[in-house]
Amino acid sequence: MDANNEDLIKKSDIQKIASEGTQIYEQIKANYDPKEKGKFLAIEIESKKAYLGNTSAEALELARENHPSKLFYVVKIGFDVAETMARSFTENK
Repeated sequence: MDANNEDLIKKSDIQKIASEGTQIYEQIKANYDPKEKGKFLAIEIESKKAYLGNTSAEALELARENHPSKLFYVVKIGFDVAETMARSFTENK
C-alpha cells in the first residue's frame, strides 16, 4: 500500500463506511443475490454506487476508476460479513 492510501485510511471513518456500506448493501442485494453469488461489490457510500467484479480486486479497480480518492465497502455477494472475513483471512495465508 502506498503512502497516499495510508493517509486516506487514516483520515477516513472506517466505522461509518462499514455501517453505511452495510445499509446500502441491504437495500440493493436483491438485485445481485442469488444470480451473482460469489462475486464482489465495492460500494462507494456517498454516491451509493456499486461496482461488480469477479474478485474483490476487480470490483475495487472498477470503483477506483470512478472514485480515485475514496475508500469502499466491499462485500461478497451471498455471504454474510463473518463468512467473508473468515474466508479472506484463510485465502491470504
